[in-house]
Amino acid sequence: MEAVVFIFSLIDCCVLIFLAVYFIITLSDLECDYINARACCSKLNKWVLPELIGHTAVTVLMLISLHWFILLLNLPVATWNIYRFIMVPSGNLGVFDPTEIHNRGQLKAHMKEAMIKLGFHLLCFFIYLYSMILALIND
Repeated sequence: MEAVVFIFSLIDCCVLIFLAVYFIITLSDLECDYINARACCSKLNKWVLPELIGHTAVTVLMLISLHWFILLLNLPVATWNIYRFIMVPSGNLGVFDPTEIHNRGQLKAHMKEAMIKLGFHLLCFFIYLYSMILALIND
């Protein structure tokens, strides 16, 4: 059972790594003016909820399977994703709003957040891989 938990977490982490890279590429395209703000925000807002669900699913799975260290590692990022999703100001189209993305350095902040998430998910990938191998050996 433990191996199945880590196999699912590893697959989910691969998807989250892909999403983090996609966010970085799309935001850098906006930064270089290859796409306009509306197209960029439309593309990114489409993937905010799946990212939230994917990360929260792994966090809840670690809670259910009683892997406390990995739960505590995932909890701050999952909480941040939920907070960011809930606290979208009324009138904005989503977490990424085309009218505000160039204001107050939001583009740089979104890029920084995507980079941090990429590093976090890469760290989690190797932790899940190690845990999966350990679980398979112990079974």
